[in-house]
Amino acid sequence: MRILRRALLAVSAVTVLSLSATACSSASSASSGSSGAAGKTVKVRFGYISDYNGASLLAIADRQGLWKQQGLDPELKVFTNGPLQVQALGAGDLDFGYIGPGALWLPASGKAKVVAIDTLTYADHVIAQPGITSVKDLKGKKVGVPAGTSGEMVLNLALQQAGLSPSDVQKVPMDPATVVSAFVGGQIDAAGIWYPLIDSIKAKKPDLVEIAGTKDFTGRAFPTAFVSGPKTDAGLSEKVVKVLQAANDWRAAHPDESVTEAAALLKLDPAKVKADAANVQTLSTADLVAKTKDGTVDGWLKGLGDFFVSTGQLKTSPAPAEYYAGDAYAKAYGK
Repeated sequence: MRILRRALLAVSAVTVLSLSATACSSASSASSGSSGAAGKTVKVRFGYISDYNGASLLAIADRQGLWKQQGLDPELKVFTNGPLQVQALGAGDLDFGYIGPGALWLPASGKAKVVAIDTLTYADHVIAQPGITSVKDLKGKKVGVPAGTSGEMVLNLALQQAGLSPSDVQKVPMDPATVVSAFVGGQIDAAGIWYPLIDSIKAKKPDLVEIAGTKDFTGRAFPTAFVSGPKTDAGLSEKVVKVLQAANDWRAAHPDESVTEAAALLKLDPAKVKADAANVQTLSTADLVAKTKDGTVDGWLKGLGDFFVSTGQLKTSPAPAEYYAGDAYAKAYGK
């Protein structure tokens, strides 16, 4: 936990400056707690990560006019990882965001609320330099990870499975872009990181070795999620959830077009985004509602919560109902 705190503190000043330079923090901001009077548009500051999971629904909502249908005007802000978005939510600089499974310990600790499940993802891997062929070979090696993210999650899972502990490796916290450059430059022996960044590394280090990945842990699920601050206006959250649900169903019905829309927002080659989308399992909104009602989603979240207790990121694993607004998600779909 000390490592994560140092990492977040190190970037907090930069994050705040960046947000200050781009954010519109006027009284019309959605963070004022108003869900918008009739006929008026409410600005919503929405964070995302530059990948298919984080961008596709936001891009679809824009192209399909779904924001306007709910009287919302989105201000989209790209972040490098989930913990930075949760930090921005807590500072009042963001209204909603997107996080991967490795950052779900933050809502579980009370720092955010999950308003919607997005996908199940299998994009996270432990990669190593040539000559390292197994997780056990990492003992004593330098391993770069973005602290508190899915990269650290998959590394910790792999270490546990191999009978090792985090103290058996030299874990080096670094932001995702630094992981890429450090691995390519040979400054680290391995990394816990995700696609599409692994593709960027492969372009320069095609002989890297993938020694573990989330698909190896068949008894677990790895949901991605959209989050809000812990006290976001309920009326506003309902409107945002409706947008996400409508966009989700469009994505499920138009998988190829959803890649095109995400690529346009990300300003990336659609072929690269399609490769990234191959690591994702999408679910219809009806399926997500059913899985919310029957406890499946709670099982996904509880399993991760228990794991985060084992890593020391959580003291206890709370009931998912304390931080997943599942009832509100199901109710929004019924309207």
